[in-house]
Amino acid sequence: MSLDVAVDETGVARCAWADSDSEYRRYHDEEWGTPLHGDRALFEKMSLEGFQAGLSWITILRKRPRFREAFAGFEPEAIAQFGDDDIERLMADAGIVRNRAKILATISNARVVAEMAEGELDELMWSFAPPADARPRPRSFAEIPATTPESKAMSKVLLARGFRFVGPTTMYALMQSAGMVDDHVEGCWRAASGSSAAARGDLSPSSRRPAGA
Repeated sequence: MSLDVAVDETGVARCAWADSDSEYRRYHDEEWGTPLHGDRALFEKMSLEGFQAGLSWITILRKRPRFREAFAGFEPEAIAQFGDDDIERLMADAGIVRNRAKILATISNARVVAEMAEGELDELMWSFAPPADARPRPRSFAEIPATTPESKAMSKVLLARGFRFVGPTTMYALMQSAGMVDDHVEGCWRAASGSSAAARGDLSPSSRRPAGA
């Protein structure tokens, strides 16, 4: 089996990056590559991907519950009302990533979303999702790009709309996470399950073990 796939003690094969931590396993199995819709959900994803820049994603996952508390459940309308006191409160909160530029960007981005029509952010972001068969399934991590023409186009449009911390690399990570692209490598049980199962929400690693496991 490829070094880019790891098999756990129960026989479930996953993308190897997810094998180092139980929270990574859960995230890989239940979230990464699963189609995500909704303005609030995608705004949260955008915000957390922005906070992740320069850090490991596991750090963000572990802090995500506190992020949600500190940022009013990532409701754009609520965050749009944050002022100086909220900024200082967030800068003093050790449970999140205390980066002033990223905090200010999240508030600014919330104000942009708050001015958009309901469903507009979802429609806009998903408009950049390529066809499911746009490229072959990656056989290794080396075949997975850092950016794509679609992530560059998404970044350009979002920047023009006034969003911040939405560079093409960050937006490609969002596209992977939100299921706009499926980068589970060959041999991973999620790759065998297919995106249609992810969309239905009936993914089950225990029922997708490799033959003979």
